[in-house]
Amino acid sequence: MRSVKARATAPQRRTLLPTLLLILLGIMIVRDIVVRRCSSTPPAGPDVTRPR
Repeated sequence: MRSVKARATAPQRRTLLPTLLLILLGIMIVRDIVVRRCSSTPPAGPDVTRPR
């Protein structure tokens, strides 16, 4: 009986971790977009470190 129960819970663990990682990645992307849009700093100017 013990092995049957262990096999039943294994797929849930395998799918839970990638799902949580994808949710966290989505939250980080949305947060980055919101922070960039609501930021009070002007957009970056041209790159002055490159030689012409």
